[in-house]
Amino acid sequence: MLTKIQQMARFVNVLRCWLVMVSVVALGNTIQSFRDHSFLSDKLYTGSPEFVNGLQARTFGIWTLLSSIVRFFCALDIQNKTLYHITLWTFVLALGHFISEAFIYKTAPLTVGVMAPLLVASFSIVGMLIGYRCITKSQEFTSDQKKRQ
Repeated sequence: MLTKIQQMARFVNVLRCWLVMVSVVALGNTIQSFRDHSFLSDKLYTGSPEFVNGLQARTFGIWTLLSSIVRFFCALDIQNKTLYHITLWTFVLALGHFISEAFIYKTAPLTVGVMAPLLVASFSIVGMLIGYRCITKSQEFTSDQKKRQ
C-alpha cells in the first residue's frame, strides 16, 4: 500500500508526463499554424473561416509555441511555484479563449477541433490544482523531515 506522500509523488509524476505530452502536441499545432493557415479555418474557427488569415495563424502559432515552452519547462521544474502558476494560467487563458470564441464570438462552433482544447485545458486546470496541493504538501513534509534531523 502506498503512503500518502508516495501517492502525491506519483500524481505529480503523472502530471509532469501530461504536461510534456500537451507541450509536444502544442508544438505540432505551432508547426501546422505556420505551415498552412487553413488548418485553423478547417479545424477550429469553422464558424467564421473568413477571419482566418496568415497573420492570425502565425500569431496563434506563436502563442501556442510560448504555451508549449512554458508547459515543457514546468514539467522539468515542477517544484518552481512561479513557473507552476504561469503554466496554470496558460491553460486558463486557453480555456477562456476557446469558450469566448465558441459562445461569445461564435467563430468556433463546438466541433471535435474545439472540444479537444477545451477538454485538455479543463483537465489540465483540475490536474494542476490538485498537483499544486500535492507539491506544497510534499514540500512541507520535506521541510519537516529536515527539521527533525
